[in-house]
Amino acid sequence: MNSDSNNKKKTARVSQLASIWPLITPYKKYIVLALILLLLGAVANLSLPVAFKQMIDLGFSSEHKDELSKYFLIVFVVAGLMVLFTSLRYYWVSWIGQRVVTDLRKKVYTQVLKQAPEFFERTKTGEILSRINTDTTLVETVVGSTFSVTLRSIVTFIGASIMMVVSSPKLAGMIAIMLPVIVIPIAITGRKIQKLSKQEQDKIADSSALATETINAIGVVQAYAQEHKEQSKFSSAINKAFTASVASIRMLTIMSMLVGFIVFSSIVFVLWMGAQDVINGIMTAGTLGQFVMYAIMAATTTGALSNVWGELKKASGALERITELMNTKPAITSIDQPVSLPKPISGTVCFKNINFAYPSRTGLMVLKNISIEIKAGETIALVGPSGAGKSTLFQLLMRFYEPQDGAITLDGININQLELGELRSQFSLVAQDVTIFSTTAADNIAYGLAEYSKDAVTKAANIAHADEFIGQLETQYQTYLGERGVRLSGGQAQRLSIARAIVTEPSVLLLDEATSALDAENERLVQDALNQIMQNRTTLVIAHRLATIRQADRIIVMDKGEVVAEGRHDELLKSSRLYAKLAKLQFTDWR
Repeated sequence: MNSDSNNKKKTARVSQLASIWPLITPYKKYIVLALILLLLGAVANLSLPVAFKQMIDLGFSSEHKDELSKYFLIVFVVAGLMVLFTSLRYYWVSWIGQRVVTDLRKKVYTQVLKQAPEFFERTKTGEILSRINTDTTLVETVVGSTFSVTLRSIVTFIGASIMMVVSSPKLAGMIAIMLPVIVIPIAITGRKIQKLSKQEQDKIADSSALATETINAIGVVQAYAQEHKEQSKFSSAINKAFTASVASIRMLTIMSMLVGFIVFSSIVFVLWMGAQDVINGIMTAGTLGQFVMYAIMAATTTGALSNVWGELKKASGALERITELMNTKPAITSIDQPVSLPKPISGTVCFKNINFAYPSRTGLMVLKNISIEIKAGETIALVGPSGAGKSTLFQLLMRFYEPQDGAITLDGININQLELGELRSQFSLVAQDVTIFSTTAADNIAYGLAEYSKDAVTKAANIAHADEFIGQLETQYQTYLGERGVRLSGGQAQRLSIARAIVTEPSVLLLDEATSALDAENERLVQDALNQIMQNRTTLVIAHRLATIRQADRIIVMDKGEVVAEGRHDELLKSSRLYAKLAKLQFTDWR
């Protein structure tokens, strides 16, 4: 799924809505209950004209004037039953709709979480959120109300049509002749509504993506005083969505107006013809009243069905977008029969002849014939200028991407043969760009644990020297940290991230200069803690500080996607001009 897909011309048929049937089938008993209530309500509704006929023909006649109250009571009871059954049917159908859309959102969200990073490189966040929220809401409308209205309208239309024939075959035949005139506008405008609806959803997704991007970067926006510029961009995007929405509404209104005008004009004409028959004694006033009520029912349901057709077309456009996402296969998956890692895991890592280019930039090789062997418990420092490919090694090791050539092994097993969850659980990553979830401090630390352990969380926080500042928070470990950890300083967030890495006791540590956001004192404390957990544990660290590099068992120098030098600090100062240059220019604590 990419931006180009929005420009593809597809024919989304209403039959596509059948794809949501598997989500509905688990609730068969509720569907049966709703259908029974629907039929009972329809029967009560169709009984009303008969009751009115009896009331007019018999209740108002002089011979049966004493029974007038009885006929009114019958009408009252029938109307009451209709309201009761209709209300119960509405409740259960709405419940089914909400339940189905909840399940659908879970499936869509699960599908999103399965995607590899390359999916998010080419898909806007707002576009994904639009599918999870806006598009699924349109589908919920179909399941929760449109489907019910359709069935009720069909049953009522069929019943009313039969009773119209019973009441007056002549008048019923005249209405039947007019039906094609009603159907043609529905068919013509329905296709246009579907196309406009998809355009509307695409525009809404664009505006949502823009808003998400701006809010996530609100600090930069305000720092550069660009609020007005971003407001103008969002106003333009949302106005385009409004224009697309109005176009869809306009077409739906035109269809409803045409159908309504034709239907009710036909009823007035037929009513005039029926009045002539009453005057000539061909039918009774009650029979005409009964016929008119059935005609109004048929007309109303026809109008409802025309609106339903428009809603179905809109929903089919939304479902097309959802289906597009659901059919997007993850670029990285586990094999059908994965191999299990040996116990205990030593942490030996090997990169063999790796060539790699990012899927979004296939013409640019980021790694070129990389071969690195890392022994169990060894600490490797990766050094190189920006863009050398250091972070890419981390991403390949965790199988966020697949190399074009070569293989990566963990304890001698090709990582492609391992189940993704088991593979990634062997690593803990601490990046410079810290991620803090909008939950409590305890939940952030325990994020990688299969089961929450208060002792493990507290121990990890102590090692990372996060316990002190957490203890000063309002409710300590249960304090809500705000979205993206806005209530924490940069150093506090980094220490919390380190505690999260420690708590899972990984086989391999991946550190992107984990102490870079700390002051000198905290850096010393955290570095001591990291030194403890790095002992006898394989560690790869992207290094920017000399103190970190000196502690490494081996330093690997990278440039333009290649390994250009390897050794210890003192050796590389003499043997590698690039390393010597980086030591002076890049290492922040160089003396």
